[in-house]
Parts: sequence; structure tokens; C-alpha cells
Amino acid sequence: MSTAVPDKARVVIVGGGVSGCSVAYHLAKLGWRDIVLLERKQLTCGTTWHAAGLIGQLRASLNMTRLAKYSADLYVKLEEETGVATGMRQCGSITVALTEERKEEIYRQASLARAFDIDVQEVSPEEVLKMYPHLNISDVKAAVHLPLDGQCDPANIAMALAKGARQNGARIIEGVKVTAITSGDGQVTGVDWQQSKETGSIAADIVVNCGGMWGRDLAAQSGVTLPLHACEHFYIVTEAIEDLPRLPVLRVPDECAYYKEDAGKMLLGAFEPKAKAWGMQGIPEDFCFDQLPEDFDHFEPILEQAINRLPLLATTGIHTFFNGPESFTPDDRYYLGEAPELKGYWVAAGYNSIGIVSSGGAGFALAQWINDGEPPFDLWEVDIRRAQPFQKNRHYLRERVTETLGLLYADHFPYRQMETARGIRRSPIHEQLKARGAVFGEMAGWERANWFADEGEAREYKYSWKRQNWFENQKREHMAVREAVGLFDMTSFGKIRVEGRDAASFLQRLCGNEMDVEPGRIVYTQMLNTRGGIECDLTVTRLSDTAYLLIVPGATLQRDLAWLRRHLGDEFVVITDVTAGESVLCVMGPNARGLMQAVSPNEFSNETHPFGAAREIEIGMGLARAHRVTYVGELGWELYVSSDQAAHVFETLIDAGADHGLKLCGLHTLDSCRIEKGFRHFGHDITDEDHVLEAGLGFAVKTKKGEFIGRDAVLRKREQGLSRRLVQFQLKDPEPLMFHNEVIVRDGAIVSIITSGNYGHHLGGAIGLGYVPCAGESTEEVLASTYEIEIAGERHTAVASLKPLYDPGSLRVRM
Repeated sequence: MSTAVPDKARVVIVGGGVSGCSVAYHLAKLGWRDIVLLERKQLTCGTTWHAAGLIGQLRASLNMTRLAKYSADLYVKLEEETGVATGMRQCGSITVALTEERKEEIYRQASLARAFDIDVQEVSPEEVLKMYPHLNISDVKAAVHLPLDGQCDPANIAMALAKGARQNGARIIEGVKVTAITSGDGQVTGVDWQQSKETGSIAADIVVNCGGMWGRDLAAQSGVTLPLHACEHFYIVTEAIEDLPRLPVLRVPDECAYYKEDAGKMLLGAFEPKAKAWGMQGIPEDFCFDQLPEDFDHFEPILEQAINRLPLLATTGIHTFFNGPESFTPDDRYYLGEAPELKGYWVAAGYNSIGIVSSGGAGFALAQWINDGEPPFDLWEVDIRRAQPFQKNRHYLRERVTETLGLLYADHFPYRQMETARGIRRSPIHEQLKARGAVFGEMAGWERANWFADEGEAREYKYSWKRQNWFENQKREHMAVREAVGLFDMTSFGKIRVEGRDAASFLQRLCGNEMDVEPGRIVYTQMLNTRGGIECDLTVTRLSDTAYLLIVPGATLQRDLAWLRRHLGDEFVVITDVTAGESVLCVMGPNARGLMQAVSPNEFSNETHPFGAAREIEIGMGLARAHRVTYVGELGWELYVSSDQAAHVFETLIDAGADHGLKLCGLHTLDSCRIEKGFRHFGHDITDEDHVLEAGLGFAVKTKKGEFIGRDAVLRKREQGLSRRLVQFQLKDPEPLMFHNEVIVRDGAIVSIITSGNYGHHLGGAIGLGYVPCAGESTEEVLASTYEIEIAGERHTAVASLKPLYDPGSLRVRM
């Protein structure tokens, strides 16, 4: 290893685990030179060296699966390239289900695997026993087998990546601690380092934080939010077992356990429901290849179930009882990308115990992102810009990660809510909603009413892959919106003011729609990238000649702020997050006008207040700004109320609402109404790799207005034609449910997946959206096919439409 620390570099990578080595390897493969990787002690000494090394290809989405498959393929080839034995062998994996709910989950995963072109088979308990002798299958309901999954030697994978990086010109220096990442004028300038008693600096415009469990505190020094926290992670390794055959990796998620055969021994690991956070007072300076104290009492419940599941363990000695730290994040997804707070500060960290299978693909994706200035495909699931500033709070993190470790193997039910570290961000009317039966979910720290329980009904979720306990509540809320009037609290919307002399021209350059409109007009638009992909889906209200209000999803606020600030050049513009300043109460449904007229002396006719207009109104004894827009496909207003008056306005609406059929509604109903109307959901139906025209949003793009980001890509696509289209589907059978990731089958062949779904209570069936390949085809040809949706291995006939299934002419919105 090189020992001389240079004075400057093109990029400095901090951390010599598998993640840092992968980033170095892939940047070097792209032809980058002057790459320096600094490791505080020795390569792999943090968490990489004690990882279990399981390589599972199937993840929860297409792009995460692409990255995992890339890792598996890379690790197979890496030994030949570098001469370092990686221990990679594709022994396959088996996941068994002990309950009917888990059977539904793994069968849904098997359908998804087929859509992603992964070799997978549903297998019977008896077939499992043939592949995994000695296993107790008495209560096994079902299983799936992925023959190309495998296992590897994690430390050697990292060493092979490091050698490959050095072979292509990267410098890797051990025993050098980065003490600070330096910056000036909002841009990284390099790092300060310490080597024994020597100190120095490296000048660099790009630094990549691959510091693992050290990464959070290093980031905090630079004002960067990197929410992760270490947990204790346990496994045992048995003594050698005579005549033990080579076995697939076995997962028994209902018992929180995984099994790996390794050199004639068995490794048993756990993702227990209540984990132990570690390192609350910081990580010891001399931590290097260390183990944590044993806690057999904590592990014993897992071992007891394992002895029942694999009885040979009862007569086999334990060679090693291991406890080591792993980094976990608040949502069980890792972090990639450029930090929104500091230009040139990149992150690849927080792998939630899947760092080996993730890091090959993550290093590839991040290197491409750094090289090209944009990600190779949609990486929103793991984008660092999803992190909320408050999530750097250590009290919050150490409470949350005790849950997220166990969620890796918990049932991944739709609508599952986090239970720990709740109540951080609350609307001013939170307590009023709670008193009226609200059952809350959490998004980006916001407590949001998801549904309303009836009097005497338990205010809790009972999870299932079938109809959950709130299904009928949602139906009543949904029908109130369609037939009378519903009230939603949407305070969690992100709200951004863009103002200044050049605000109009700045937004004209960033947005696809026409932004130079009269004050009081609301414009639905997207911000596009150079490929025509959708970076942001939003409404923009012109408040005055020099001020605009941008309304974005609460989950994407930090991403959208970063996009705006990144593209701000010499314009005289100020960008301000004003989310906390206003609450948003949405009054939606055919009786909305009557209710508004009852609480305000203002006029709400079409002539006075048309669709797409915003104006100040009196309401009760307060004021609000009423925006006539909708995300549910009905007549309605979004009322923007200063936070101090929100409770009064809410009570005013409630008091008058009884005469108009008003019903409090939750986010589940908002989603079921919007899916009937075919409205897109950012992050699911539309992402930065989905072209705005193929998403069916060409009506919101005005190429004649002049130059804007993505305009050339829109013009090219119009000339070349669409290669796929976003289609709305309704199942003919009213019983099955769609959530997302169900498989779209066209004329008997798998072609795509459902991007989002919910139950359409007005239409009487499950509704979903999904992209269908259609190169060179007309609308008629696309719709002439026979469509089915595969759910957990069963196919259901679906009706397909390119127009909204509900109110296709949007007459109700403008009534």
C-alpha cells in the first residue's frame, strides 16, 4: 500500500471498507486518475470484515435489483481480474414461509423476480427438504428458490476491489485518519488528515464519505445530514459438522434467522425484532477488527427456534459467538449521492447489513453519477436527499434503529408503519384529528392522519396482504369525497418561496410549463433533467410579480430545494423553505362550494374563482389563501392558513360541515381517489428516468415558450415517438388487491410492473398504473391487447386505459 499522502487529488474517498473500495474501483475503471482512498486503520476493519457475505439478487424494486445483480456478476468476475480469491459461489438461496401471510409475500416476490428476469421457482416443503437435508418442514407453508444467489468472503471482496482500483491507478493509504472535510463558499475544498503524529491536507473538489458507522459524525462536522447509527448484530458459527453437504443460503424470516453453510460449519445469524443500539457515546478511537461483548440472553430466543428448525444444531458445539456493529438508517435504505448542503460532498454509507451485496452496484452507480453529473437511473430510494435535517438527532436515531434492524426480516406488509421515534413533526391540528379518531402514519417525520377510526374502534393497524382492518373506513371516506365533501390535512406538503427580480426567468428555465403567468394563477408543471426525466412534480402559484410559491411532496422537499439551489446561477433570486409557516386544509368533493360559502363571505363560483386560481379569502374570523386545485379529481380548494390560525379554521369547517356531509379523510383515501383519476405519484409512477411524454404529462410542457432544461429531450422524443406509455389498469375481479410491483402481462408475456396501486371504491376494483412498452404502436394498438396482472403467481384479467378511468373529461373538477 502507498504511504505517502499527496497534497492534492481529483477525489478523496474516506473509508476503506467494501463501499469505499468499490467507489475507488469504479472511478478508476472510468479512467479517473488522482484517486486517493484514506483508511483510518486497516482496510475492512470497520464492519466489512465480519459481514456474513450473503449475495441475494432480488430487492424491493427494479433498480435496487439491478444494483444487486450487478454486484453478484462483478464478484463472480473479480477473482479472475485481480487474482484475489473472493470466495464467491452461487449456491442458491431458499426462503421459507411459516404463515399464509408470509407465503403471499414470498410468492409476490417470486412474481417480481420473474419480471426482473431473475431465475426463481416456487418449491414445495418436500422439495425444500431435498435441497436442505435435516430441516424441520413440519410447519413450512411454502418456499421460493433462487438458484443464482450465493455467498462470498466479504473481506476478500473488498481486497479484490482495492487491488483492482490500484491496478487502474488509484492510491490507497492505510493508517491515515481524516480529521475534517474542508470547504469554502459552499464547495468542498479537500480534507485534513492525521497519520501517527503527522498532519496535513489534501486539496480536492470531490470527497466521498464512505465512513460507515463513523460517517454520521464526520458529516456533521461539515453540516451534512447523514442519519445512521450502529446496532449490535449477532451470529454464531458451529463446530465442524461431519458429512455436511454444501447447502444453499436459507432464510426463515418468520423466525428472524438466516443460515449459511461455510467450510463444513453452519453460521446462524439473526435480525431480531428489538435490536440493541451501540456506540451512543461515540466509537472508540482504537476500534479496529473489534468484537462487542457477548449477550447470549439476547440471542437465545433465536437459537431456541433454530434448534427446532435445524435439529442437528442441538448436538453441535458452538465454535464462535460473534457480536459486531452494523450501521442502520431510519428507513432501512442506504445513502448515495451528493449531499444537498455542500457541493462536492458525496456519500455512500448506511448499508443496513446488506453492504456486501449492495456495495458493488452502489459503487458503480455513484461513480457514474460523479462522472456524468446525473445518476445512471432512478436512485431515489437511496438518495441522500431524502434525509431530513432533524434525523441527524442521535436520540432519534438510537431509538429508531432498534426497530429498523428487525424490519429486514419482518413481514413487509403494505402500509406498514414505523413504531419507534414517532411524533417528531406534527400539524397544528394534530390533537384535534387525534380526538376525532385519526390513525397516524409517518412520512419524513411528519405525523399524518392515514385513516379515521369509528367510535369504539381500535385505533391501530392490523396488517395483511388482503383487506386490512381500515378498508371499510377508507371506503366511507372515499365515497364522501365522491358524493359529498371530505377534509384532508395536508400540512406536510413542502412549501418553497422563490422570489426576487429574476424569479420568473429562473423558473421559466427550470420548469417545463409556462411560468410567466398573471399573479394568482396556479401552474401544474415538472422540473426536468436533460434526458426529459422528471426531477420534480409540483404546482407553482404566482403570488406577485416577483414571488412564487412551489408546492412539492413532503418526502421530496430536500431534494427539490437542492435541485433549485444547484441550478441557481447569477439570477437575483432567493429560495426559502417555508413549510412550517402554513398549514394546508383540503376541502374536496361536490359539496365543497356549499361548505366554503357557509364559512366565508367570499364568492366561490366558477366565474369568481375558476380552477387553477389562488386568492386570499376570509374564513371564520381568520384569513386563508384558497387554491382551487385537486389531487382527488373533484371540485375543491386547498386552504393555506398561517399555522397560528389553523386550529380556528379547522374548527370553523367542522362546525359548518355537518350540513354538507363533511367527513374527515386520511391519506389512504387521498391515494385511492387519485389512483382512480390516474394522477401520478412522484417516486413511483414518475421518476427522474421516466420521460415526461411517456408519463402522459406532455400537456404540462410548453416547448414554444423558449429554452428550459429538458426541452431538447422533449423535442427529440416527439420526433422519435414513444417507446413506452403509462397505462391505467383496473382488475375485473373486485377481490384482488394491487399495491405496487405486481406484474403486468400483455398477451401472455410479462412486460412490466405496476408502479402504484390502490382500491378504487367508486369504480369497484383495484386500480394500478404501469408502463407498457409500445415502440411504434398507436394508442389503439396498445389498448387492443389482452392484459392481466400477476399477483403472487395468479393472473387476473385487467381493463387498460390511457385516459382516466374516473371522470375522463375532468368535468367534476370544473363543476
